[in-house]
Amino acid sequence: MFFWRHAIAVVFSSSLLIPFLTSQPAVAELNDYCHLSSSAAQEKENLRLSAFKGNQEAQTSYQNLVGQQAQALQECRSRNWPQVQAIWLRLYPCDVQPGTIDQIMDRIVNRGYNQVYVESFYDGQVLLPPKSNPTVWPSVIRTPGAENVDLLASAIKKGRERGLKVYAWMFTTNFGYTYATRPDREAAIARNGKGQTSLYVVDDGSQVFIDPYNLQAKRDYYQMELEVLRRHPDGILFDYVRYPRQAGSDSIATKVTDLWLYSQATQQALFQRALNYKGLELIRDFLTKGYVTAGDVAQSDQLYPQEGEPLWQGRTPTVAQKSLMTANERQPQLQLQLWQLSVAHAMQGILDFVSLAAYPAQQQGIPAGTVFFPEGNQTVGQGYDSRLQPWDRFSSSMEWHPMLYANCSNASCIVAEAQRVLSMAKPGTQIVPALAGQWGRSVNNRPSLEVQMQALRQLAPQLKGVSHFAYSWQNPEHDNDRKFCRVR
Repeated sequence: MFFWRHAIAVVFSSSLLIPFLTSQPAVAELNDYCHLSSSAAQEKENLRLSAFKGNQEAQTSYQNLVGQQAQALQECRSRNWPQVQAIWLRLYPCDVQPGTIDQIMDRIVNRGYNQVYVESFYDGQVLLPPKSNPTVWPSVIRTPGAENVDLLASAIKKGRERGLKVYAWMFTTNFGYTYATRPDREAAIARNGKGQTSLYVVDDGSQVFIDPYNLQAKRDYYQMELEVLRRHPDGILFDYVRYPRQAGSDSIATKVTDLWLYSQATQQALFQRALNYKGLELIRDFLTKGYVTAGDVAQSDQLYPQEGEPLWQGRTPTVAQKSLMTANERQPQLQLQLWQLSVAHAMQGILDFVSLAAYPAQQQGIPAGTVFFPEGNQTVGQGYDSRLQPWDRFSSSMEWHPMLYANCSNASCIVAEAQRVLSMAKPGTQIVPALAGQWGRSVNNRPSLEVQMQALRQLAPQLKGVSHFAYSWQNPEHDNDRKFCRVR
C-alpha cells in the first residue's frame, strides 16, 4: 500500500585505550568522543610500520595492541553518546598496497569510530576483484597484478579485528556511466518526457539513473548485490534511492514530462494501474500530451459506454462524478488525479526497487538501511522535488540514514532537518543521522562536528547512532595521496 501524504491518496497493491611501548603497553585516556591522543596514535603507527618491515616482535605487539584497543573502544562507546559513531569511506586502487587498509582502519579507530561504511558500488564500478566479478560493471581495482585482490573482504576483516562493524555502502538507482555505454541495457535507462536521460540533466555527466520497473536492471543489481553480500558485511546501505537532482526551475517537477516515466517498463506498469478501458485511455492521453481535455473525457465515454467513471488504482469517484457531472465539469479533477497518479507511480518504482534490494540482506539477517535527503520528498505547490525521494514511506524495518547537510553557519538548520525526519518516522525506526564536517573546526561555514553533535544530542538524546561524512574530510591529505598514488 502506498499513500503520498501531500496529495490525494493513491493506493497501489503491489574509555581507555592501551598504546604500545616496545616493551610494555601503557594506558592512554580517551576523551568523550573516544578519541585516542595524537601521541598514542603516532606510537601505534610507528609500531605498524615496524611490523610491516618484517619485525616479528613488532608484529606481535601490534596485533596485541589492535585487539586491546578493539575492546577498549567498545567499552568507551558503551559509556558515551552516541553508542554508534560511524564514518563513510571510499577505497581506491592504491589501497591494494600492503598495510594500507590497516593504516586506514587504525586512523578510524583513533577517532573513536566503531562503524565504517565502505563504498562498495559507486560511479558505475564495483569493489570486487576483477577475476571474481561476474557483474556488468567494471571493478574498482583494475591494476595489473591485482586481479585477485579483494579490497572489500580485506576492509571487512581488518575492520572487525579493530572492533569495527563494516557496512557495504552502495549506490542504488544510480547505475553509473559505464552502464549507459552498454547497447544491451539501453531500455533499462530512465527517460523523461523530453527525451532525456539523466546524462543530460546532471552536471558531472556520470550519473545514470535506471528505470526502477525494468526487469533487466533489477536482475543486474540483484546479482551484483549478492556478490557483495558473499563478503558478509555487517550491514548494507542503499544510497541514491531516488531520481536525478536537477537545477534551477527544473528542481521542481510540475508536469508529467518532468517525470521519469517514459521508458518502456515504467510506462507498461503505469498502464496496468488502469482498472477499466476508460481509465487506460485517459492515462495514455495524459502521458502523451501532458494533459487531458474535456473532449478526451467525452471521447472515452463514447468509446466505452458500458463503463462508468474512468478508474485506476487509488481512484474512488464520488456519486456525483459517476452520474451527474458533465465531461467539462469532470476534466479538472481527472487531470489533477492523473498527475497525482503519475507522481505516485514514479515514487512507487523507487519504493519497490529498494524493497527488492533489501530482501537478500534481510534474508541473511544483515541489517539494511536507506540513505536520503530530508528535503527530497517535499512538495512545492502542485509540484514535487525533482528527486521524488519518498523516504517517509521507506520501511521502518530498515535503518534510516538522513543526510543532515544543511549549511547555515550554525546547527539550527541541521536540527530542523533532524526534526522533520523524527516527526515522520514511525516509532521504533532506527535513525542514524549523517553529518558533514571536521573535528575541532568549522569548514565552509559549516560548524564543527562537536557543535553539530551537541545540538543533535540536545534535540534527540534517544538516537543511538551518528555518522560522519567522510574519511576524506577527516584526512584530506591521506585521501589524496591514496587517490592519486602509483601502485608499486
